[in-house]
Amino acid sequence: MKYPKEYLDEIKLRLKVSQVVGKTVKLKKRGKEFIGLSPFTNEKTPSFTVNDEKNFYHCFSSGEHGNIFDFLMKTKSYKFGEAVRTLAADAGLPIFRFTKRDEERQNRWKIYNSILEKYVNFCHEELISGKYPDVLEYLNKRKITKKEIIFFKMGYSSTNINFYEKLKEEFDEKQISLSGIYYFAENKKKYVDRFRNRIIFPVKSLNNAVFALGGRTLSQTNFAKYINSPETEFYKKGNNLYNINSAKESKNEDNSVFIVEGYMDVINLHKFGIENVVANLGTAMTEKQIDLIWRFFNNPIVCLDGDRSGQKAALRAAERLFPLMKPNFNIYFLTLPDNLDPDSYVNQKGKESFLKLVESKIEIQNFIWDSYYKDVDNNNPHSLSLFENKIKSLCKEVKDKTLGKYFLENFIKRINDFTPNLNYKKNRFFKFNKITNPLQKTKEIYNRTNKFNEKELKEFSVLYLVINNLNLFRKNLELVSEINFSSSLLTELKQKLIDYLLLDKFFDKEKLEIKDFDLKFKNTINLINLNAPVKIITNNKNEEEILRMFNEISEEIKKIDLRKKIESLEDKVSLNLDEKLYSELLSLRNQLKGG
Repeated sequence: MKYPKEYLDEIKLRLKVSQVVGKTVKLKKRGKEFIGLSPFTNEKTPSFTVNDEKNFYHCFSSGEHGNIFDFLMKTKSYKFGEAVRTLAADAGLPIFRFTKRDEERQNRWKIYNSILEKYVNFCHEELISGKYPDVLEYLNKRKITKKEIIFFKMGYSSTNINFYEKLKEEFDEKQISLSGIYYFAENKKKYVDRFRNRIIFPVKSLNNAVFALGGRTLSQTNFAKYINSPETEFYKKGNNLYNINSAKESKNEDNSVFIVEGYMDVINLHKFGIENVVANLGTAMTEKQIDLIWRFFNNPIVCLDGDRSGQKAALRAAERLFPLMKPNFNIYFLTLPDNLDPDSYVNQKGKESFLKLVESKIEIQNFIWDSYYKDVDNNNPHSLSLFENKIKSLCKEVKDKTLGKYFLENFIKRINDFTPNLNYKKNRFFKFNKITNPLQKTKEIYNRTNKFNEKELKEFSVLYLVINNLNLFRKNLELVSEINFSSSLLTELKQKLIDYLLLDKFFDKEKLEIKDFDLKFKNTINLINLNAPVKIITNNKNEEEILRMFNEISEEIKKIDLRKKIESLEDKVSLNLDEKLYSELLSLRNQLKGG
């Protein structure tokens, strides 16, 4: 007997290949892949790779290749049924035993899904037919394009058409009722479409099967603006996310996904090419939802409305999600300005502005800290005590106790940064009004440097060393010329600096003065002087120490470039399992290791 395809697909979607293989093989992350020693041969150099995105493992030394079921069958000599049962248990799915009950459930699912698919197809055709210009006009005002209507298969359920009668030709009353589309109205003694006079948003499973609906009313008299399908045998709101089926296929460098509140937020962000976006389905974020997100993304960004209620909801979400934090996974929070939601923000200000705003996202622990700290009176011991106890209590709730311990240590350190001032013994050298709040200073530095990536900050550091030690680098021009910068502007600045260092009239200058230099680079030089991380450790350093710092940072920049080359090659290898490409990949990895 064959397992249902949907059942096997669900297991594969719930379990990462690295999660299954990692129980047998010690894996190390390399770019988008994992690598380890082959379980099929006795090798000393790792040639066994795992790709979670492609859902396979591949062994270059033996040629073995397959999915999670194949892995258990080949490494543990399981039969296919044994592998399925083992992995189903790991995935939290009931064991499919080919009993009459299992078969009946499978048949119910096929009927349930068929009814929803037929309803969605009908409503979609109704919408794009042009029969309802007022609906299309509303969507046009919301900046929804035809392309997005088709991609998300949006529809419209009119009050004038009774699709229930059409469904009755193929399904019985009970089957239609279990779909959640219709409810029995006692006063009318008939089944009524709960989504009538609403725009329809199909909600799909990981396998792209429709298993729920959302509806947005166009009527001013309806009590609820948005409604969702009731929970059914196959659909639980707290277990699923709108657009996760599509978002999981999106690729982005920082492995992030935006979590928004509404269907329209998802659709309009998608319209601007931001495809890594999902929405919670009218519920507070649950443990199962964040686990589902972490299955595909390491860095979700909670992006709620910028109004007061939206920010209160964000804090509640942070408090609820913080205890679920795991090593190697993060959660960020993004605050939108001017009482805007993601839908209105991206339509008013555009994609580039939105992505620029994303640079201001903050990690969950910092979001919680900042939210709590707003209400703290630094001069009131009771206020500080409540603040500290609140922070400690939240850290104790973290399920991963090791991670919770380090969160607590970090918070305590930050508390200690400002509490000593409360009991400071005054003396003749002490002036209270001149003390700088260390927390605020740290926050300012973090907010500035967080706008730049790792390589940019290291590039700023080497340029900072040159700009502020001109005499030293006049004697070491070749070191400056060897650096490869990430932007054309910094590359041009490097060349201008070299030219400047060679001019006789500036030989007496130890530090660069803007008035003597090309004013085109004024803002860039100011940015470098303000944000270069190295500046805090250069005081009172001699020339030998400055050169050592310069060389160390230069090597780090080269390693960043090398890692990018490795990641690019790993992507090629995952698409084309070629021995030549793999040899090149191993060579680069050895360079990185040896460097």
